[in-house]
Amino acid sequence: MKDGNPAQQFTHDPTLPGGKDVICEIRDGIAFVSLNRPEKRNCISPGIVNDANAILDALEKDDRAKVVVITGSGDSFSAGQDLKEYFREPAKWHPVDRERLHYNNSRWQWRKLLYYGKPTIAMVNGWCFGGAFQVLVGCDIAVTADESSFGMSEINWGIIPAGIVTKSATYTMTPRKAMYYIISGDTFSGKEAEQYGLVTFSVPADQLMEKVKSIAANLMKKNPHVLRSCKVAYHYVRDMSWDMAGEYLSAKSDQNKFTDPEAGAAKGMTQFLDEKSYRPGLGAYDRTK
Repeated sequence: MKDGNPAQQFTHDPTLPGGKDVICEIRDGIAFVSLNRPEKRNCISPGIVNDANAILDALEKDDRAKVVVITGSGDSFSAGQDLKEYFREPAKWHPVDRERLHYNNSRWQWRKLLYYGKPTIAMVNGWCFGGAFQVLVGCDIAVTADESSFGMSEINWGIIPAGIVTKSATYTMTPRKAMYYIISGDTFSGKEAEQYGLVTFSVPADQLMEKVKSIAANLMKKNPHVLRSCKVAYHYVRDMSWDMAGEYLSAKSDQNKFTDPEAGAAKGMTQFLDEKSYRPGLGAYDRTK
């Protein structure tokens, strides 16, 4: 793997599952999970589905991995679902096996990622189309290269952006832009993706890796138990009324005080009010004390 090189190469940690269609390299607390079909622009196949589920399950319990970054080997994030291997060939399978494939695909792409036990970052290093939107939006944070290309091209070959692609677009993008790109099939750049709300940051390709590492380093300073509660609460309250959200967040806050193994709330209060050793607006409390 070479920092600053949009054509990314990773090595696989042999202690982890996968290693063919998805590989994972852990460095300095960051697990780089890379879709690994560069010759197919990392189109999502049954092999990617199986490897991704196995690797994400393993990393959730792996103390070496503090932050999980999902990206693509070579010069693409993912060009979406593999039409032949994911759609045409499984059409011949037993219906139960076909449904199992679709469920397992949705499991890692959004069911698992939305509520994953560790912070997740999508590092978009090239093409990001169709089904890849589900992975992108499932991650907590998304950073792309300015030069990347995004699109929901399904209409161009006679289908709708199904799976959960349309929901992913409406979950993040401004309504007018989401509608336009869904019905036009046009592409847009990384810079435009940031403007439309689809990604968190867009940077030049040679700065992509350093930007992701900087964000990951900041996240690793936070209380991991509370961080997980923050992200789960975010997804739940989006679909709640104001009154329900207020009740839920109060209960969630009380729950954290009893379940946080490092008693972060008490430490933070003591260090800020009594010791005056930090300011919350400028950084996190000292978790080593």
